[in-house]
Amino acid sequence: MNLIVAVDKNWGIGYQNNLLVRIPADQRFFRETTTGKYVIMGRKTLESFPGGQPLKNRTNIVITKDKNYQVKDTIVVNSIEEALKKVENVPKENIYVIGGASIYEQMLPLCDTVHITKIDYAYQADAFFPNLDEREEWQIVGESEEQTYYDLEYTFLCYKKKGDRDGL
Repeated sequence: MNLIVAVDKNWGIGYQNNLLVRIPADQRFFRETTTGKYVIMGRKTLESFPGGQPLKNRTNIVITKDKNYQVKDTIVVNSIEEALKKVENVPKENIYVIGGASIYEQMLPLCDTVHITKIDYAYQADAFFPNLDEREEWQIVGESEEQTYYDLEYTFLCYKKKGDRDGL
């Protein structure tokens, strides 16, 4: 299973339920990577999208504790376990965890590949992603050239869980 996220230099991912920054190349990478796939997210992540609507051309699975929550064109579940049940017959390379912080934290141990856009800037953030550079079980297996968007520098990184048969 995959996870995809953009982080700042302190591994911040959001502030007041919004992205820290919108970088067109990062958004394009996210769209191209997840289109046609299953995306798993929390309710607040869904509600942060334009109009609170699910992502087009993807199977959207939303995790919420609210038993009455409904959104058109989404599969609503009430736990991580229920979300996993919905994708149990889906090839793991077609499943992407897309946020937010609580969902990332709970699902990271279940993932073997993490796509990170690492932004070389420290934003004010109130939501964070675990620092994979401090976790022995993760290693960088792919890294893009440094990119720039106006004065921001960022890099696309691919981490694999050590011991994963697809990793090193």
